[in-house]
Amino acid sequence: MSKFKSLLLLFGSLILLSGCSNVEVLNPKGPMASDSKFLIIYSIIFMLVIIAVVLILFSVFLFKYRIKNTEESGKMHHNSLMETIWFIIPVIIVIALAIPTVNSLYHYEEKPQKEDDPLVVYATSAGYKWFFSYPEEKIETVNHLTIPKDRPVVFKLQSMDMMTSFWIPQLGGQKYAMTGMTMDWTLTANEEGTFRGRNSNFNGEGFYRQTFDVNSVSQSKFEDWVKDAKSKKVLDQDTFDKQLLPTTENKNLTFSGTHLAFVDPAADPEYIFYAYDRFNYVQKDPNFNSKEELTKDVLDKPDKPARKPQITNANYKRHGMKAMILGNDKPYDNEFKKDESHNMDEMEKISEGAKDEKASKIEKKDHENGGGH
Repeated sequence: MSKFKSLLLLFGSLILLSGCSNVEVLNPKGPMASDSKFLIIYSIIFMLVIIAVVLILFSVFLFKYRIKNTEESGKMHHNSLMETIWFIIPVIIVIALAIPTVNSLYHYEEKPQKEDDPLVVYATSAGYKWFFSYPEEKIETVNHLTIPKDRPVVFKLQSMDMMTSFWIPQLGGQKYAMTGMTMDWTLTANEEGTFRGRNSNFNGEGFYRQTFDVNSVSQSKFEDWVKDAKSKKVLDQDTFDKQLLPTTENKNLTFSGTHLAFVDPAADPEYIFYAYDRFNYVQKDPNFNSKEELTKDVLDKPDKPARKPQITNANYKRHGMKAMILGNDKPYDNEFKKDESHNMDEMEKISEGAKDEKASKIEKKDHENGGGH
């Protein structure tokens, strides 16, 4: 009995202590995260109500209709009313959970309006780091991000090596960043503060260190920060290429200029392998090698010329899509945005076409299997 009490006390303490932790998804700082919190709490309450009703009914049936040794067992084989009830109730439950969830998903997939003056940031994953390029402001940061409060931020997600998942729990849900394509994801912070972002997709033991800080500030402070960032060292191609080498010892860096001036990772997914070759880096797992082993053959300076902008993505070639190269002296204007939008539309068509083709193959295979019988 004393052992049972000890276990009960232990588990009770763990439950109470869990309430002392800062659960980021339940501490929202943006509209999408607030909706996510509502959906989580709504779903939990809904499920608790269902569990309570089931337990009450179970207890009633258990005691009220329990069989006695003087009674004959029932011989009911069919009851249309009962079958209809236990079919309709789960359908109602699914609909009640699905409607707010689907509404929220579709609402936040919509692009912000032009009058909302969204800030565009290219978020590129590579080498267990996050590179944030501000095309209009002409600055780039590594492993940290500054955004203005109450202004939508359109993240253009890309990956140069492994598939990653971009997630800022206090601002909203996650979205995948994949090689050879660009994904849009819009988030807004409605409070000032510093929030934690991360890669939530397991892609190696170093994934849990692929984190970044998000600083939400007022518009005036954001403008001051941009002005200060523009005074930093210009990001040249040699510096960027060396930053692409995988490491879990990540530092916060700030540059003027962006890597968009010399590479579009979606159009040239082979770029990173050329960068490895420039510094004589052989792909290794940074979690199973010492720092000395990882860097002993790596060159301090590249022994090959910088790679020129090019297209190695077959989809880009096949569909006549342009590489999004934006020189540091070129404006992020409507013409460039038009090409961006065209590429996004084409990639969406390609994605939908791939889904239709896969569904057609499955249907054909099922038909053949059915015909064989």
